Amino acid sequence: MRKHAVKKITAALLAGVMVMSLAGCGGKQKSAAVGADGKVDTSKHEVINMLVLGDKPSNGRCEAMLEKLNAVLKEKVNAELKLTYVEWADWQTQYNVQLLSGDKSLDIITTATDWLYAWENTQKGAFMPLSEDLLKVYAPKTYEQVSSMDDWKYCKYQDQIYFIPEDHYTQYTNHGLFYRGDWAKESGIENGDIKEFEQIGTYFQWIKDHKEGVIPWDIGGKINPGGLLGGYLNSKTDNIVIPSVNVGNYEFWMGVSKDDPFTVTSPYMESDTIYDAAELMKKWNDAGFWREDVLNYDGDCREAMFAGTSGADEHHSQTYYSKIRPSMDRKQPGSDAKMYWWGTENNNVSKPLKTHGAAAISANSQHPERALMVYDLLRNDETCYRLINYGIEGVDYTITSDGKLDHPEGWDKSKDSLDSNYWCGRNDDLELQDVQWWDGTKGMIDMYNTFAYDNPYTGLVVDKNSVEAEMSAMANVLSEYIPQLAYGKYPDPRKAVDEMREKLKEAGYDKVKESIQQNMDTYKAALGK
Repeated sequence: MRKHAVKKITAALLAGVMVMSLAGCGGKQKSAAVGADGKVDTSKHEVINMLVLGDKPSNGRCEAMLEKLNAVLKEKVNAELKLTYVEWADWQTQYNVQLLSGDKSLDIITTATDWLYAWENTQKGAFMPLSEDLLKVYAPKTYEQVSSMDDWKYCKYQDQIYFIPEDHYTQYTNHGLFYRGDWAKESGIENGDIKEFEQIGTYFQWIKDHKEGVIPWDIGGKINPGGLLGGYLNSKTDNIVIPSVNVGNYEFWMGVSKDDPFTVTSPYMESDTIYDAAELMKKWNDAGFWREDVLNYDGDCREAMFAGTSGADEHHSQTYYSKIRPSMDRKQPGSDAKMYWWGTENNNVSKPLKTHGAAAISANSQHPERALMVYDLLRNDETCYRLINYGIEGVDYTITSDGKLDHPEGWDKSKDSLDSNYWCGRNDDLELQDVQWWDGTKGMIDMYNTFAYDNPYTGLVVDKNSVEAEMSAMANVLSEYIPQLAYGKYPDPRKAVDEMREKLKEAGYDKVKESIQQNMDTYKAALGK
């Protein structure tokens, strides 16, 4: 009896703690209160809306998956999941507009500190603070796993947790160019292995000369306005991109090197390398290596590569070994698709941030507790995990006798993909090894592990409030100049770079740099460096 009484008192205290915790979240509507018996009340059915990135699928597979998943979610937590897509066309702008629109229907937000503006949106009030009590009760398995890795510290702003890291998932997200090894070899490149940035031009020129109807790089400038400029700078300097301080859509601020990561610089302003990059891009544009109307084009370069009408595509390593290489082996037999990763010449490759993928709860969510419960299931429940990531067994995927992921005969990624784009809670403990991934995947990851360095900026938060006007003015300058420079549209690229630099100075470059350096100095001191 005494033990039972203690349990009842503990449950009552916990319920009280949760009421106070939720009140601290802005007094949102309670969707799953904790009763005196310690159980979560899920008597009211809730629709949980998750914001994801990518083009909304139209093949019906995601809808079929959601029907199955929602039956499970209803049984477990009396909820259903809805997906809202931010599509790739103008995604940078549309994502932030969506978050700051005040939309009360949004609950779970896919975010990241390096490419999805997590810190900026935290500072602007887009995300709800998550107390440890809230996480312990409504996302207990996630809370335990992240705590075991001591990773909550990477998700805190002003000592409050604002998002959940996708910290138990192995991937390399360093970018580079995908190309055809068979054509590269025919172009005279030894073994078809591009090892220097300039060899991309050799490869592109060979395609231009020998492959009628093929565009060397059929990229859409509306989707990738920075082109290959960042890749050139990454490959030709030792600079390290500082995540979460993008100027508009561009990775502009960098640390000097892995040996001097805490000194802030920008090669766009302080290095002659940008002149070389801009002149090379003009040369490549004049040679016709991409569409003349590239800046207005938003077509799918990857599908063009799969179809044999583009000689290249650009994204990160995980995309290469999970999608590009296996798809090209099937669709373009003998193509020997390869990847030239930015930093090949100088091994300038960092390991991914633990917050390259993360989940936040919208500040406007009307049922944050149920949202956390759904997220905890998506991340940790095998049935839910397989549905959201792989679809319906026997239709979207199969499991081999040795426990690996496969697909039914005739399944085609380009036409049959699930495209649920759950990139904020993947879990190595539940991942199935995909038999269709390139069989060289482990070797590639092992190779990176021999030289890739830990990202020195995990946990860095830059307060941009005092320079927000200047950052906005700089973003306007970059949006005017970078796409034109990246695709070689200026008749005199050196003159254009000088004009850009002058306008960036006028916009407040020095003030912003000084402010970021102050933040960096504080971060360095906190690390005891």
